[in-house]
Amino acid sequence: MANRVKPPFFGPKGKSKAFNKTTIVGKLQNGPTFNVLTILWVAGNGVPFNTTGFNAALYRGNRLVQTARFDRFGVVFFSRVGTLTTVSYRLVLYDNAGIIFRRRTIPAGVQAFAVIG
Repeated sequence: MANRVKPPFFGPKGKSKAFNKTTIVGKLQNGPTFNVLTILWVAGNGVPFNTTGFNAALYRGNRLVQTARFDRFGVVFFSRVGTLTTVSYRLVLYDNAGIIFRRRTIPAGVQAFAVIG
């Protein structure tokens, strides 16, 4: 049976210079990461659906804001809606035949939204 060798310890008490150097961290971004509203349609385990042939409609009250087509990775972008959103929206997900699959309310103050299931 071979003897197990312990890896060297390079902790704070060691001779390593890695802990003696100071790293300057840049400022964290305070604004939104996404420029436009991004919707993800995922399964319960977080894996995106294959959404080829699906569409989404975004409403503000009863007024249609924009419709957009999903890509095959479960993502749709609404180019007319900047982020962070300032108002709430109603999202309708449907297929090419017009059959509605999901309806969700997107709250104000978001840049991305996930529809689960």
